[in-house]
Amino acid sequence: MPLALLALAVGAFGIGTTEFVMMGLLPDVADDLHISIPSAGHLVSAYALGVVIGAPLLAAATARVSRRKVLIGLMLLFVAGNVLSAFAPDYHWLLAARFLSGLPHGAFFGVGAVVATNLVAPERKARSVSLMFLGLTVANVVGVPVATLMGQHMGWRSTFLGVSVIGLLAVVSLALLVPRDGTHGLAAGLRGELAALQSLPVWLALGTTVAGFGALFAAYSYITPMLTDAAGYADSSVTLLLALFGVGATAGNLLGGRLADRSMRGTLFGGLVSLAAVLALFPVLMATAWSAALAVVLLGTAAFVTSSPLLLMVMEKASSAPSLASSANQAAFNLANAGGAWIGGLALAAGLGVTSPAVVGAGLAVLGLGVAGVAYVVDKRGPVSAGGRERVVASHVPEHAESVHH
Repeated sequence: MPLALLALAVGAFGIGTTEFVMMGLLPDVADDLHISIPSAGHLVSAYALGVVIGAPLLAAATARVSRRKVLIGLMLLFVAGNVLSAFAPDYHWLLAARFLSGLPHGAFFGVGAVVATNLVAPERKARSVSLMFLGLTVANVVGVPVATLMGQHMGWRSTFLGVSVIGLLAVVSLALLVPRDGTHGLAAGLRGELAALQSLPVWLALGTTVAGFGALFAAYSYITPMLTDAAGYADSSVTLLLALFGVGATAGNLLGGRLADRSMRGTLFGGLVSLAAVLALFPVLMATAWSAALAVVLLGTAAFVTSSPLLLMVMEKASSAPSLASSANQAAFNLANAGGAWIGGLALAAGLGVTSPAVVGAGLAVLGLGVAGVAYVVDKRGPVSAGGRERVVASHVPEHAESVHH
């Protein structure tokens, strides 16, 4: 695997750290800025909103720019957002800075996925994507806990300065390791990129992402009360258990990348079935401490097995605009984050029990499996993409299509 994937992973590590660390710093930020915890929670939403808005817009707007330059520019924007977060004088400035930090998130992963797949042989595309996302999953194991402790002992502003340093390291790595290239979009530019998304298979793939990862976040958003109220863990143990989720996510991500190179569709179906089964068993697994810890690991593994095949499926269905398509998949991921948390909260509010969000999540996983099944049927009937060519999900992109990416 080429060293350029390491540069992408470093950027992903920084992005994953800054995305999730705010959850652990909310009390510190609230106390320092004299705001309520719910108001501080809007800082999480502001970042997610930046991802949803920035992912497709920045990917489409930079359609005629070198991928290498786009990646470096996006990471510089990420650094700027985190530096502004560190020096924000009040809540409203911090809110704006968090939104700015989120803007490059989706486009970075979108353009990065295209770069990663073009660096390797066709039979290694899924593994190359999984190695890029390795930075994101490892961030949950190492980056977020370390950054949270740093913020708690040195002040929350130091966390964002630390993340800014990681971002600068990513900029240097990208400049040194990512090969120079031409443009990453077709000559049609913005209009051509957007036209490529006018395809039913693309939207079915995005819908699978929303439902599948909505299932994850329906449960994961409320994992702390499940572990403390149902499994009997102390609050102080939750950070370690969440690191176990990161371990499971890392294993699932690497496993999914390897399996998807052999069978993309089979890996996707298998991952969604496994996710539905794990979530359905949560009420039983949360009955004892050891099985609850196992459930956390299995949740991360089952969910992230699907990450590489989902991303590659979206890219192949919009072959003339892979950067925009994979960026749109990141927006779908964040919509799943918000939507899944909302649906899981409805189950809790209805008094269905502390583990009810997981059961609801199992239903969403089944829904995702249904959407993926519809996509399979559409593929069998030979759908035609917006570019006028038939695109069938396969374990690799044909050689002639590879030249389009370059």
